[in-house]
Amino acid sequence: MKTRRNMPGQTYAEFESIAPYFDLARGALGDLVDGEHFFDVVDENTIYEVLYDLGWPRIIRGRTALMAAFRGYAKSIALHAADHLVTHKADDGRVVVIEYEVHGTILATGVAYENRFCSIIRLENRRIAHWRDYMDSHAAWNALNARGH
Repeated sequence: MKTRRNMPGQTYAEFESIAPYFDLARGALGDLVDGEHFFDVVDENTIYEVLYDLGWPRIIRGRTALMAAFRGYAKSIALHAADHLVTHKADDGRVVVIEYEVHGTILATGVAYENRFCSIIRLENRRIAHWRDYMDSHAAWNALNARGH
């Protein structure tokens, strides 16, 4: 298993269950940002905004708080793929819109999790300054409320 690093001694191993999401998002930004892992390219003062209510805060402020939120996500869902990426660049590469799908399993129930997203990303100084996320809330609701095996 590959260990991701942003500085000596710090790994992202605790996020391996959702690595396909991070790999897709980081790959979509390509050479517009600097850093290997998704969290390497997130500004310390980032704003991560989700426009749906399913247990996440609507607005997460800062890289540290974002990592804490994703720790909970990584304990709840295992993704086996993130795909169907469509990337749109605007404002001379300062805004990137990505459309994609994720595929995985809700760990508590074993129920399949399939969802579609659209994320609008604003970059400043080669880092993610703002992320606004839209998803298929109905798909998430169904997966989170289904009875498992």
